[in-house]
Amino acid sequence: MKILAIAGSKNPEGKTSLCVMSFFLEIAKEHQCETILLTEKKLELCRQCDFNGWGLCRTEGRCVIEDDFEKIVNRIRKADAVVFFTPVYFGDMSESIKCFLDRLRRITRHPQGKNGIYEKPTIGVCVAGGGGGGAVSCCFFMERVLATCGFSVEDMIPCRRQNLSLKSSILTSTGKWFVQQLSLENPEGRNG
Repeated sequence: MKILAIAGSKNPEGKTSLCVMSFFLEIAKEHQCETILLTEKKLELCRQCDFNGWGLCRTEGRCVIEDDFEKIVNRIRKADAVVFFTPVYFGDMSESIKCFLDRLRRITRHPQGKNGIYEKPTIGVCVAGGGGGGAVSCCFFMERVLATCGFSVEDMIPCRRQNLSLKSSILTSTGKWFVQQLSLENPEGRNG
């Protein structure tokens, strides 16, 4: 089984990365786990191509911008499940994950864009540093976008700097639960 993590953090040793590692701690022993750090990819903002604010995203389910977006979407399509991790800024997702999800929700308005994404199990994890606030509101915003894209949102997990050691163990348990649920739903794997 292949589980893909999409992380919107700049710091590979920060709190969000710790959450990714905690989630994969046990399941990486038996399953293929991959992490994509969006800040290391070339991703442009949506151009709202046409005068009406849309473009090929709406008519063909694809984006005209030639950057890393399509490669990441293809990796999502090949995965059995996806987990989105974001640091929390101003009670919302990081700019890199918002940029990616803004474009993803546009291509998934078309049936072709939904291929390999619609009903794919996903979990969102929002990690607040600093004062620790905003994780819950970030989960709300992320869940709305993921559901709009057509993912099957299985859980949303708010984490705060103050409870990170507790949430790390919860994330490890959630990772194990997640792959067990996936195995029960489809013993051969979603893509196999």
